[in-house]
Amino acid sequence: MDAYFYIIMVVGLLSSGICLGAGILKKAPNDLTILSVAAVELALLVYLVGSIVRVIAGEPIAGEAWEFWGYLATAMLLPPAAVYWSILERTRWSNFVLAAVGVTALVMAARMNQIWY
Repeated sequence: MDAYFYIIMVVGLLSSGICLGAGILKKAPNDLTILSVAAVELALLVYLVGSIVRVIAGEPIAGEAWEFWGYLATAMLLPPAAVYWSILERTRWSNFVLAAVGVTALVMAARMNQIWY
């Protein structure tokens, strides 16, 4: 596992905890929960830029490149989709959808690490 994975792990678990807590407390999505998911997207953007730099620098992907980039693109689509969901449905249940983003990004980052190395 590399530093990008650990960044996504910390940010993703923190975001999931915040969103899960808000859902348990029966709160509607608010700035804190939405910004925590935005932080996950930012961490994924850092992962994207870092990956592009590594490829340009000549570091090869051990597995299938299309699979790596597919996982990364899919992971990057999840936060905006969840935030869109939470804006459309402003109930406590949207916080659980937002909470799933951090954990899902973490799992996908772990898989991307397996593909890269």
